[in-house]
Order: sequence, then C-alpha cells, then structure tokens
Amino acid sequence: MSKSRIGTIEAIMLILTITVIHTMLSLPHDILSTQKSASILNLIYVGFIAITIAFIIYKLLKKFPGLDIIDISELVGGKVFKNIVGIIFISFFIISSSMLLRNFCESLKIIYYPMTDIIFIVAFFAIAVYIGNSLDFSATLKTNLIILPIVLVSIIFLFFANMKIFEPEKIFPILGDGVYNTFVTGLINVTSFGGIAYLYFLPPLLKEPEKFKKIAIVSIATSVIYLIFSVATLLFMFSFFRTVSEITPLYTAARYIEIGTFFQRLESLFLLIWILAFACYVSIVSKFSMSIFQKLTNIQSKKPLNSVFSLLIFAIAIFPKNYAISQYFESKIYPWCVVCIVFVLGISILILANLLKRNTQKFAKN
Repeated sequence: MSKSRIGTIEAIMLILTITVIHTMLSLPHDILSTQKSASILNLIYVGFIAITIAFIIYKLLKKFPGLDIIDISELVGGKVFKNIVGIIFISFFIISSSMLLRNFCESLKIIYYPMTDIIFIVAFFAIAVYIGNSLDFSATLKTNLIILPIVLVSIIFLFFANMKIFEPEKIFPILGDGVYNTFVTGLINVTSFGGIAYLYFLPPLLKEPEKFKKIAIVSIATSVIYLIFSVATLLFMFSFFRTVSEITPLYTAARYIEIGTFFQRLESLFLLIWILAFACYVSIVSKFSMSIFQKLTNIQSKKPLNSVFSLLIFAIAIFPKNYAISQYFESKIYPWCVVCIVFVLGISILILANLLKRNTQKFAKN
C-alpha cells in the first residue's frame, strides 16, 4: 500500500464509504428514533459541524506535508507514543468494521438465509477480504470507485421511487422534541461521519496532495447529502420508524418500490449492490490497518499479515453471542469511540504537533 497512490475521486469515495456502510445498517433508525421529525434539521446541523472538523484537520495537517497521524505522533511523543496511537487506530478500525460486518451478516441471515449458521456468512466476507487484500490497493479502490456511485444512485432512486407514498407533513414539528434534543443531545450524530478518521492517513498516499482540502470538504459534504436522502426517505414513509425493522431499514423501504408490473421486488438488487459495497469497505479498512501495522513494525511484506488480519476480522465478527451485542456496539459504543479517538485524540495530537513546531521555529529564530 505504501507504493500506491490514491486519486482525488478515489479518496473522496473512500471517505464516503464509511458513512454509506453505516447507513445500510441501523444508523437511520438510531437518528430517527431520537430526533423524530427534527432528523433532517439535525443532520444539516451536525453535517455543518462535521465539515468544519474536516476543515480543521486539513489546516492542522497542512503544516506536515507528506506525514500522517502516525508519523506526527512520533514527532510529538516519540516511538512509544507512536506505537500506542497506532495500536489504538488499528483496534478502532478492526473492531468497528468486524462488528458492522456481524450486523450486516445478521441482516442477510434474517432476510435470505434463516437456516444458515452465521459463521458461514461471515466466512464468505472474510474470504472476500483475503482475496481483496491479495491484490494491489489500487484494485480495491477502483472497484470501490465503480460500486459506490451505484450505491449513491440507488439511494437517490429509492427516494424518488417512493415519493408517491410520502407524507411530507411528518417533518413537523420541525424541532421534534425541542431545541435541546435537536442541537445538544443530537450533537452525538456528528459521529455518523466516521470516515473523517481516514483523513488522518491520506496525505502521504495522495497522487495530488494539494487537493487534500477538496477531498476533505467534498467527501464529508457528500456524506451529509447522502445521509439526508436516506433519512428523509424513511421519515416520510414511516411513523418515526416504529413499523420498520432496525436491521437494514433501507431494505424495508426498497420493498415498497413498484414500477409497472415488470420491475417489482427490486430490494434484491439493492441488497446485491450493498453486499459488494460492504466487501469493499472491509477490504479498505483491513488494508489501512495492515499499513499502520507495517509502519509500526517495519515489516516489508504484507503477505503474512493478510491471513492474520482476515482471520482477526472473522474472529471478532463471530465473537458476539447474538445480534443484540454487536448492535449495541454499533449504536452505543461506536459513536463514543469516534468522539474519543477520531475527534479528541486525533485533533489533540495535531494541535500539540503544531504548537511544538511553532515553538521550535520561534526558538530557532531567537
């Protein structure tokens, strides 16, 4: 991966993938269940904050061209601190992606394979990850560049195809349960844009580093628009989501699409597209994790790591005894991991690094 270079569009799609994957699962349900009719307003609010955070990260990273958060951690606290930060990010990436994989596999089991052991469904994705990791990183990114736009178009199609049964009055009252719930309690929804975490690792990998600002802003802004379309579809169709399964809520919405007598039951096509997108997501996460591990250990070959990380994802995904445990992680624990690791830890390291660099420059002038 270190020899790979990521194009501007590929990088935007990479960041956007994280939001898309969460939207396939229970994220829309969680937002609607807490924000109700204020969901769209809340997303506009937290989306603006997410874009601001992405811009702050860009400004802080701008002072260290060609370096990522791991390199900068070494400048701040030496090799020990670098290793700690690297392990934290690897753990965050692998555990969160494994739990999301488990949730997605549970939805596949419920919808299509009720008699199949969950281990076999998870194993299918683990094998796909192993094969994907055996290829060059650019191959995964190019595949994602094909799949993800189809996902985005499918969500826009889902919105317009169901407009005939929309009830626009469900957006009222606009403030839902009140100002405090929308703008204070609802602030936690900024964690919906967890793809911000990957901004920390992009600078050394970009073909055009000077476009990093564009990548940061456009990717998060597109994520906001995508999430608004997803949540709006469900908000206008259902009564605050009480009649929709928490598992793959957009799949439930897709079942309502009917275009004439020939194009019916399109939800199977939606699910196929989402399966491909999920396989790309897990492969991307594992490759970033492997890259961080290589940087920490100076291991040159990724071949022995491929098997280890594929098995690790498989083991963590099947570890929860049931869906309730993995779903609890996604809806309750994951958001606070994003807050602590992505927002607090990551930005704090960058601020410290900028302060140290400024002090060093002042000392050198004196």
